[in-house]
Amino acid sequence: MKLILFDVDGTLLRCGVQVRDLFTGALTEVFGGHAPVDGFRFAGKTDPQIVLELVRPLGLDDGAILARLPEMREAYRRRLAAGLERDRMELLPGVVPLLERLAERDDVAIGLLTGNWQATAQVKLGRFDLDRFFPFGAFGDDGVDRRQLAPVALDRAAATTGRRFAPADALIIGDSHRDVDCARAAGIPSLAVATGFATPGALARAGADWVYPDLERAAREHPLLAA
Repeated sequence: MKLILFDVDGTLLRCGVQVRDLFTGALTEVFGGHAPVDGFRFAGKTDPQIVLELVRPLGLDDGAILARLPEMREAYRRRLAAGLERDRMELLPGVVPLLERLAERDDVAIGLLTGNWQATAQVKLGRFDLDRFFPFGAFGDDGVDRRQLAPVALDRAAATTGRRFAPADALIIGDSHRDVDCARAAGIPSLAVATGFATPGALARAGADWVYPDLERAAREHPLLAA
């Protein structure tokens, strides 16, 4: 049995610029402001890491920022649930057919490995009814550094399925060099799709084991997904 762990933003769906505005609105509500976001790179970072990087310039130390993360998470979840517009989002090519096919197989387990907080990931996925495919995962709630999330995902997969997965029996699917770095740090193979902000060449240079233009192509050509 194999374990497949999916990223969310840029891999399964895109939320567009609206999500940046909802996130920064929550930052202003909780912390009174934030650093400029023009040119700021969100891709692949955990939500707690993004908060730290955007709030530190206000003069708060990390301890003070981390102490207010639960408040920030709830403010963002509330804004996202009320304001995230499905018609301004994009469901990426091949996602639903692939997930439906994987869900029917008894030789794979599928879960999430995302920098989103769990509650906000569920809001995003729920706009396209994708949350039904993922009974477990590792989230931004589980660590500031994305590298912390892979061991958590393996533990939760074991708790959910009753089977312990070795890193070699797993596959991390994402769209950024941070997804690839997280996989490499854990000894897990990685499949990268160029549906985020990174080019295929950049993903290959980051060390991805497989690079595809999108999940539709990956579902046809990758040996595990096409099985």
